[in-house]
This record gives sequence, structure tokens and C-alpha cells, in this order.
Amino acid sequence: FGGKVKDTPVDLVLSCVDNFEARMTINTACNELGQAWFESGVSENAVSGHIQFIIPGDTSCFACAPPLVVATHTDERTLKREGVCAASLPTTMAVVAGFLVQNVLKFLLGFGQVSYYLGYNALQDFFPTMRLRPNPNCDDTFCLKQQRLFQEREAAKPKDEVCAPQVEEAVVHDENEWSIEIVSETTEEESRAAEGERPVLTEGVTVAYTKPVAQVNDKTDFVDNTELSIEELMKQMQSL
Repeated sequence: FGGKVKDTPVDLVLSCVDNFEARMTINTACNELGQAWFESGVSENAVSGHIQFIIPGDTSCFACAPPLVVATHTDERTLKREGVCAASLPTTMAVVAGFLVQNVLKFLLGFGQVSYYLGYNALQDFFPTMRLRPNPNCDDTFCLKQQRLFQEREAAKPKDEVCAPQVEEAVVHDENEWSIEIVSETTEEESRAAEGERPVLTEGVTVAYTKPVAQVNDKTDFVDNTELSIEELMKQMQSL
């Protein structure tokens, strides 16, 4: 027990271990209990990492698509760790830890969208996201059991009726006693000039505003500077 509500199970389990055997142990225990949990890790070369949100029966568990080391039952102690970038290890771990904590907050506090899988490639600044479906041929028997339970829960849910979208009719007044009309005070040319040029951006990025085009003032609107004194200007005005 230890959930947000008193005398309830924990709401979430976080896996921050450094070996596959420990991950498989956590995976089996959470599958048996139907416990949602986050798996996280950093690659051996210290330049990539990931987090994965696992809901037993709904999403892929760690054994549904295991790493090659786990699938081939290779002893981790025999692996050679060549090409490790020790300088990037602390920063890569910090980035992955930040992703993990941020998604935990979104899950527990109920805001935003929780990432089911979020990767990080430091060499290319690449952040892939996806949702992994459970493997119906998973080796974990508890995972297969949770998949059946999830499918039964989904089948028991009431079907949503598809309703035709309602079209809102525009409000039109037949009478206009006071002859009121709405007229724009700016022309189309002025509107386009105020918007400015839109830069070419990557997909998913939009501009919050555009820099207006600088307006060039017409010199005919100004009086030429003749360098005359006030007295001389007064005499010219009196002679008109």
C-alpha cells in the first residue's frame, strides 16, 4: 500500500535499474499484479536512452519485445562495452531522468499527454515517440492473462452511438431598423502588410506572431525644412 488515496495500492512503479535481469523481474511482478509502471534506461554507449510507460494488457510489456540480450539469454557480464562516451553519460542520464519525472507528474496529476514510449538519440537530437501494442505470443504468462482481461473489459464497455454532427445555423436578422453595417477599417493590402513574411518552419512548429513590414512614409506628407526664423515665417503668412 502507498497510493495517493489512503489504504490503496501504489499508483505507479518506476524502474531505474541498470541491468536487464532486474527489469525482467519488475516486469513479471507488475504483470502479475496488473500494476502500471515506467521502464527507463540509457544505452551502453551513453549517447541514447528511453522511457516506456507499461500498462499490463493494454501496452507492450518489457518481455513482449525484449532486447537481443534478453531474447538470446546472453550473460550481460560477457558483453564488451567499447566506444562508451563517458563525458556524455551524466547528461544523457539527466535528460532521460527529466523525461521520466515529467511524464510521472503528468500521469499522477492528470494533465497533458503521457508518452507511452519516448526515445532520445543524443547524436542526432532525435526524439521518437510511439505506442507499442502487446505481443499475443509473449513469453510472460502473466502478460497473456492481462491481455485477456483487458480485452474482456473493452468488450464489456457500452458501444458509443455515432450521432450525426449538428450544423449550427447562422443567426440572420431580417430587420435592420437602424441600418447598422460592420465595415473593416483596414484594407486587404494593409492586412497582408501587417502580417509580414512567414518563415519556413519544420513540421509541427507554428509562429505565434509575425513581424510587420516596415512602412515607408510618403515624403509629401511633411513640410520641407527651409531654415527660416519664426519672424520670417510670420511675415510670409501676413503677405498671403
